[in-house]
Amino acid sequence: MARSIDLNSDLGEGFGPWSMGDDAAMLQIVTSANIACGGHASDPETMFETLLAARENGVVVGAHPGYNDREGFGRRVIPMAPAEIMRLVAAQIGALQGVAALAGTKVGYVKAHGALANLSARDRSVADALIGAVRLIDPALPILAISGTQTEQAARAARQPVFSEVFADRGYLSSGQLVPRGQDGAMIHDAEFAADRLLELLETGHMPVIDGAPIALQADSICVHGDSPGAVAMAAKIRARLEGKGFEIKRFLAL
Repeated sequence: MARSIDLNSDLGEGFGPWSMGDDAAMLQIVTSANIACGGHASDPETMFETLLAARENGVVVGAHPGYNDREGFGRRVIPMAPAEIMRLVAAQIGALQGVAALAGTKVGYVKAHGALANLSARDRSVADALIGAVRLIDPALPILAISGTQTEQAARAARQPVFSEVFADRGYLSSGQLVPRGQDGAMIHDAEFAADRLLELLETGHMPVIDGAPIALQADSICVHGDSPGAVAMAAKIRARLEGKGFEIKRFLAL
């Protein structure tokens, strides 16, 4: 596999006077940032400040649309028809694109958030709605998709540019899906263990899972969730371990 890899994090997830995570520190470690755009979190000022900080750190930014569910942080499925999902996604991407213009940068890609991303990963109709919305906005706008999922397949079928993502701090099932939050093995908090697992993936092309033999996954980018406890320390440790093994930490998209 390639000896370069992108690191990304979900950022800009505060709202009004409430902050979430340490975006300033994370933006000095990662090479791409998935920025909340008003669904599960964020507001125009938070978007602007995060976009500006990303620009100043040379970090590529992506829109991170999710369900309109601030109380649940976008981690609960809200029943919606595919056409409604398209409008939800389009409205949030458009919001971030507008604020990005004011911040002197641009939205480089789209990555769905939380429950919307997980549903899209396994439900082709949701994946098609997500990809369909992005394609109508810009057929050249890349998707950052959970590796080996329906989202990835839908993007390829639609000939939408797509890059594959794996998670540093989430457990995997043999189906390729993430272990649901709340279940044993869903979250990984040990940075050394997370780094060991990622190095195995990058060296062998296979990701360890909690219920069977490692599974084949493609990785263009690695995500460390910005809201997790110890997220900055984990991201720094992972970057150091990967670089120590000769991997270049490099944006998957040019600025």
